[in-house]
Amino acid sequence: MKSLNNVMLLLAVILIWSCNDAIDIQQPGRLGAEEAFQSAADLEQGILGVYNEFDVTQEIQFNAVFTDEISIGFDNGGQGLGNGEYGFILNAGSNAPTALWINQYDALNAANRLIEAAVQITPEADEQAAYNNALGEAYALRAFAHFQLLSYFSPDYADDSALAAILLDFVPTVDQQLPRATNAEFYALIESDLNQAANLLTVESSATFVSQDFVTALRARIAAYRGNYGQAATFSQELIDKYPLANRAEYEAMFLDAINTEIIFKLERTINDDYDGQGSTGSGTAGGWAGANFAFVDGTIDGSPYFEMGRSLFNQIDPADIRFDVNINNTSIISPDYQSAADFRNEDILVIGKYFGNEKPLLNDLKVFIASEMLLIRAEAYADAGNFNGASNSTAALLKQLRDARFGADTALPTFANEAEAFGAILDERRLELAFEGHRWKDLKRIGARGNRAIDRDPLDCAVNGACNLPVDDFRFTMPIPLVELNANNNIQQNPGY
Repeated sequence: MKSLNNVMLLLAVILIWSCNDAIDIQQPGRLGAEEAFQSAADLEQGILGVYNEFDVTQEIQFNAVFTDEISIGFDNGGQGLGNGEYGFILNAGSNAPTALWINQYDALNAANRLIEAAVQITPEADEQAAYNNALGEAYALRAFAHFQLLSYFSPDYADDSALAAILLDFVPTVDQQLPRATNAEFYALIESDLNQAANLLTVESSATFVSQDFVTALRARIAAYRGNYGQAATFSQELIDKYPLANRAEYEAMFLDAINTEIIFKLERTINDDYDGQGSTGSGTAGGWAGANFAFVDGTIDGSPYFEMGRSLFNQIDPADIRFDVNINNTSIISPDYQSAADFRNEDILVIGKYFGNEKPLLNDLKVFIASEMLLIRAEAYADAGNFNGASNSTAALLKQLRDARFGADTALPTFANEAEAFGAILDERRLELAFEGHRWKDLKRIGARGNRAIDRDPLDCAVNGACNLPVDDFRFTMPIPLVELNANNNIQQNPGY
């Protein structure tokens, strides 16, 4: 993230809203929003503090551990097993929903404080553009945080009457006990915030700051999740036209943070930054350090990997595919006949390489929106419309385009007998393309039934606990409202099944 050394005074106003005792303290010299934010320059500095509250590390870990992206590593000391996440145990006291809930409401608190402070500022004429852009960033980030909450806590993305989470477009008082709002109410506020952002943002494209392209990408993702594929097609195509797919060398460099070829937006991570994210499995993972979700020391076989790539995922990646090189560290031990190995745990060690590290081991930028996701959303829209076959303007054509880029060669044009096969192929491709980026659980939840896909662990990977499969209509494809909220809020309603 952006360095905050020069803005610590301003960040005194960004408080964790759930810590009531801290908020009640009246400290001499503490700045209120009206004192801390007095100019557009102050807002520009303050928005860096808002960015600091955003992190996707915990959802990367949850999606990987709870689904079929990882297996228990040879150096595992109980991670994923002790809390039951690898065994599909999910309840109100689990770490994952607690971390995701707190992280997003910390982010909303920060964004809301800046938005409310901006109202008190009358910018000079030469400050107007900077003022508008900082405020636009805050609105867009608030929309993103609300959608993150909906993605994990709503039981059905397409049902406007389903309950999402607590809608928070203001700074609450310490004694407020707010109920959950519906999806419809969430989507209305998100759309309003994105409209505000689009009207205010002065930056069209930026890999590391919110821009007009961030707004378009979020709109594309939301439309796909809701099943509004006409909108999904429009928004995703706009970005496909602007962001070409990386070639093999560019793709590898992109995940080493050397270039930003396909990056629409990412959260920067450097060794001097202070991250506010929380690991989701209680393994001690520091927020922001995505590689530390899988290993203790570094991204090699000697770096104490406690989670490894799941064998079922590994079996789907062709060694000729550049995604093989990016996702699997070259120090891995790959058993040619792993099913017959006398000691599978120690004879087949698939070290996850996606977050090998740039400035420091295991520390990489966190990719939030990339061009290939937009292409795969467009492929969904084609499949939904029945255009899943054909050499152009089809699901098949887009999947071939992506595979051509990743193999660096002409690949076969796929054909599908029906819509279910097309959606299954999209899910398979998303599994490879977006591995360890925090998508798998949500993808299975929203379109697993359409593509006849579910959690698919190799029998040897799940022999440790027998948790091999989980139907996509299981209640655990919605997170529970965490216990910390249930205990403090008499107006909150738990999700079904918990």
